[in-house]
Amino acid sequence: MTSLELRRKAFEHSYACDAEMQFRVEARANKLLGLWAAELLEKTPLEASHYANDVVRSDFEEPGHEDVVRKVAGDLGRRASAEDVRVMRNACVETAKTQIAVGR
Repeated sequence: MTSLELRRKAFEHSYACDAEMQFRVEARANKLLGLWAAELLEKTPLEASHYANDVVRSDFEEPGHEDVVRKVAGDLGRRASAEDVRVMRNACVETAKTQIAVGR
């Protein structure tokens, strides 16, 4: 195997690891956001878990995270604005990064 092939394989591996990590962070952040929203909606623990999973699934509708913001803001109604949801989602992303880094 040539040096160039080894470098290409290393780059592909690094890219795949980075993409997987980003996916995990996004999914965890969406779950945390869903749990936050479920608390505002006064859901039971079981309902909150199901709702958080629905929020995670809603991220597959389109690229980016606006589909998640629309879902959560729509569900919350007057309890929180879309901007409140975006701010909380950003905080959830940071929390998710920390949780994943320490292996939670």
